Amino acid sequence: QVQLVESGGGLVQAGGSLRLSCAASARTVDNYAMGWFRQAPGKERELVAGISWRGGSTYYADSVKGRFTISRDNAKSTVYLQMNSLKPDDTAVYYCAAGGRDTGNYFYTARVYNYWGQGTQVTVSS
Repeated sequence: QVQLVESGGGLVQAGGSLRLSCAASARTVDNYAMGWFRQAPGKERELVAGISWRGGSTYYADSVKGRFTISRDNAKSTVYLQMNSLKPDDTAVYYCAAGGRDTGNYFYTARVYNYWGQGTQVTVSS
């Protein structure tokens, strides 16, 4: 079982930046796909960014390409989401997710993710 705890959400003006962090409780998440999802009111949860187990490959939704950067530190069992040039449309609850053992190469597939954090609110004001 993997527990994920997010931090770093908050309120920011349009054009600003936030950095989300997600700490995993598992002894190792080295071979896990790790990602960030978001869900805005009235919308489905969507995969925003995913990262391979070594961090060498990443996936981004079209809506965040060039603005968001996902990274991971396996030694700390932590994944990050740096969000720049934030827009009001980025307002949502952001969830950290993990895919479980041996899912590291399927980071771009939403259905791979089985473990979820509690979510952190990101609000971007115009």
